[in-house]
Amino acid sequence: MRDQPDILRHSMPPRLKFWGIAALCVAGAIAIGGTAIRLYNERAAANWALDQDVRTVQLIKLSGMKSGALVLPGDVQSWTNAPIYARVSGYLKRWYVDIGTPVKAGQLLAELETPDLDGQVAQGKADLNTAIANQKLSAVTAKRWDSLLAQGAVARQDADAKDSDLAAKTAIVASARANLARLEAMESFKRLVAPVDGIVTTRGVDVGSLVLVGTPGATPLFTVSDQKKLRIYVRLPQTDSGALQPGMTATFTVPELPGREFTAKLAANANAVASASGTQLLQFQADNAEGLIRPGSYAEVRFTLPPGENAVHVPATALMFRDQGPVVATVDDSNHVRIKVISIRRDMGTAVEVGSGLSLKDRVIDNPPDAIRDGDPVRIDETES
Repeated sequence: MRDQPDILRHSMPPRLKFWGIAALCVAGAIAIGGTAIRLYNERAAANWALDQDVRTVQLIKLSGMKSGALVLPGDVQSWTNAPIYARVSGYLKRWYVDIGTPVKAGQLLAELETPDLDGQVAQGKADLNTAIANQKLSAVTAKRWDSLLAQGAVARQDADAKDSDLAAKTAIVASARANLARLEAMESFKRLVAPVDGIVTTRGVDVGSLVLVGTPGATPLFTVSDQKKLRIYVRLPQTDSGALQPGMTATFTVPELPGREFTAKLAANANAVASASGTQLLQFQADNAEGLIRPGSYAEVRFTLPPGENAVHVPATALMFRDQGPVVATVDDSNHVRIKVISIRRDMGTAVEVGSGLSLKDRVIDNPPDAIRDGDPVRIDETES
């Protein structure tokens, strides 16, 4: 029985152990390879993310500030602008000129009816006649008493009283005559005349209108403007006031005459800076013999300014404003951001003149993002250089 084979006992196939070990090695190799690939991909992804985090910036080529133009708004006014108010109260009897009418100095514009003033003039004349009559009587009486005094017929006290009465009557005559002269002078204001040569620009009354003197907020009856010469008022920023020179000229344009350029000369300077606006008021004079420019117009005044010493011209697109004031972002030799605080000497609109904090050797970033910080790494875009 022992020599018979056990048919129920399991026998291992030949080389099974070898194939099992081989399969285990293959699985391990696959696992190791997959882990290595995954680590490689993770590192590549991290490098890609880090690479994407570096901003690409464009640089500006700086240049020194050359003689430039400063354009400022101007207010055009006539050389003489005379609003005409009534000096006496009354009713408008008649007007002779309307808006747009050229007039000469002394030309009659309108007439007023002044019944109250006319009555005062008549009373003044009567008071003067009464005073003159009383003076004449007092003079005759004083002369008679002086004659009696010379004969010793009256006391000196009585003669002196008559002489004093004559002096008082003479003073009353002078007062009445002065009052009548005043009333007659007031009566002359019934005629409204042009004070200067010019053009009537406003007419504020019509026939029959009641004209009162001293009314708060009263409208002028007429306005006469001399438009042969013009005043142009410009407010110059304090930072540019050092460029002012006596007799300097400027050019200006007005919207209604595109393509036309006019010349103005500096006539007056306020020599003071308004604290509210930080500007200095200038007055320019311009000829307007042809009458092309209208008073009250808006003008763009252009100044030619000398360059500032050691100034750098920077486009406005490079500016940023932080707590410390205006700044620009520059790039150092290691391609890292360096924020520099600057002082603006002159604002030219699309560009500024930097007085300090920047040099021509600096590499300035154009259109820097608000989130950029000092020390950030950047990549320079060479396509725009």
